[in-house]
Amino acid sequence: MAVTQADILRALELVKLPASGQSLSASGRVGQVLIDGGKVIFSIGIDATEAQAMEPVRRAAESAVSGLPGVSQVLVGLTADRAPASAATQARQQAHGQAPGQPTPKAAGVPGVKQIIAVASGKGGVGKSTTTANLAVALATLGLRVGVLDADIYGPSVPKIFGITGKPRLVSGRTLAPMEAYGLKIMSIGFLIDEETPMIWRGPMVISAITQMLREVAWGELDVLVVDMPPGTGDAQLTMAQQTPLAGAVIVSTPQDLALLDARRGVAMFKKVEVPILGVVENMSYFICPACGTRSDIFAHGGARHEAERLGVPFLGEVPLAMAIRETSDGGRPIVASDPDSPHAKAYLAIARQVQAGLGGATRAAPRIVIE
Repeated sequence: MAVTQADILRALELVKLPASGQSLSASGRVGQVLIDGGKVIFSIGIDATEAQAMEPVRRAAESAVSGLPGVSQVLVGLTADRAPASAATQARQQAHGQAPGQPTPKAAGVPGVKQIIAVASGKGGVGKSTTTANLAVALATLGLRVGVLDADIYGPSVPKIFGITGKPRLVSGRTLAPMEAYGLKIMSIGFLIDEETPMIWRGPMVISAITQMLREVAWGELDVLVVDMPPGTGDAQLTMAQQTPLAGAVIVSTPQDLALLDARRGVAMFKKVEVPILGVVENMSYFICPACGTRSDIFAHGGARHEAERLGVPFLGEVPLAMAIRETSDGGRPIVASDPDSPHAKAYLAIARQVQAGLGGATRAAPRIVIE
């Protein structure tokens, strides 16, 4: 017999909120419940300050629904679109036994991971995933222990760029062992689905997938986890910012005006949620003809540098439009690993050194999010 929404809400009556003791079903926090065969997906609404306190509730909700007949998989995400207003914050602090004005709880980091950085772009097609892969290999070349999380749920390309096939193994319970390549630990939704399966997922499903890949993977001890974000400024970026103590963001853009306009939005979004901008990369900056050596600025040139200067953020460097980069990415051999002495690999290494310097060894607490 197929599970129904009523069955799920009844199961969630057994899950109690820590502050009030109210059942999760009665709290009005349960978002739209999606049922796809034996898979159940829903979100729990929270304030940005509650991320850490509500994580046990999320786990309890998953457990309660997992026990229902006909349920094969449960994905539950915590979602928060805006921080509480001042009066509401004080009331919630008092409910949790905090004095007014006392700092609110910080979102928990990922065990064993010292720093997490996001590689983002305002639009697709600018080479963000290729930049992520080569930046990660370059950081490892500099002596760091590095992991890569492919959070681009709708278009996971990290498995192909690293030439990895197969599925990750279970370590214990729901915890997965990351895949490994070129000295990196790697996780992607692409390892868990068929290559040609379209990801027709709504926001809560995306949030749940990202949360689980962050927190239910045995990352071990890492100096840096590099996250390949989906393009744009939507659910995935907000989830990473509100539930994870991001150390900074790298913005990838091409020099053309349309890409720069979207990159500007990306910088503004991360600034809005108080994530430091580590810098801007100008990808596909220029093209050198392999036959005659003539340089062509196909997408214009220097726009990302000028935009970084205008916005007051670091400019990390230029990466050319080059067949060698495309060929090595398509072949599962990032150019920093396959041809480390090439000028293209050296460009990525120079960017990695600046990112390492920008991190400076300091971590930061995950911010409160205020969307106006």
